[in-house]
Amino acid sequence: MSFSKEYWNKRYLDGQDGWDIGEISSPLKEYFKQLGDKEMRILIPGCGNAYEAICLMSQGFTNVFVLDYSDVVMERFRKAFPTFPRSHMITADFFEHTGQYDLIVEQTFFCALQPEQRSDYARQMHALLVPGGRLSGMLFTAEFKESPPFGGTTEEYEGYFRPFFEFHTWAACYNSIAPRQGREWFMILRKK
Repeated sequence: MSFSKEYWNKRYLDGQDGWDIGEISSPLKEYFKQLGDKEMRILIPGCGNAYEAICLMSQGFTNVFVLDYSDVVMERFRKAFPTFPRSHMITADFFEHTGQYDLIVEQTFFCALQPEQRSDYARQMHALLVPGGRLSGMLFTAEFKESPPFGGTTEEYEGYFRPFFEFHTWAACYNSIAPRQGREWFMILRKK
C-alpha cells in the first residue's frame, strides 16, 4: 500500500482518523509543562490536527513548527487557528524536510509509517535535531487489526533508536487515556 499525499488527504476527507482523540494526549500535556526554554525550536511531524502545537503556543512557546503530508489537514488547521504563523506550517514529505530543531514531538506519526520506513525515521529524526536535541513522545506497544496504525514492541523500537540516541526516558505511560491504557510507551531520547 502506498501512503501518498492523496492517501492521507482521502483519509481526512472521509473521516478515517480514528487515532485523533480530539485533544492533546495527557502524557504530552504533562510533559510540555516541564519544558522551560520558550524559544526552543520544536517540530511536530505528521501533526494532523496539531493539538500539541496549540498547547505549546498557549504556554508561550514561540518557535513551534508543524509538518504534515496532507494539504487537506494543513488547510483545516490554518482555518481553525488563523493566528498560527503560516511560515511555521510545512506541507511536505517528512523524509525530504530539512531544518534543525531542539525538540521533535512524536504523536501517532511513527505508527502511521510503513514498518520498513522505521530505520529511515530514526535516521531522519537524528538529522533534524541539533546536537543534544531531543525526540520525545509516545509509541504504541500493541498490534492492530487494521493498519495503519502499525504497532510493534519496545524491543523492536529500541533497535531503531539505539544507534542514534541516548535513552533518557523509556517507559510505559502511566497517564494514558483509558482506551490507550497499557498500549503507549513514553520516550525522551537525546541525539548522540
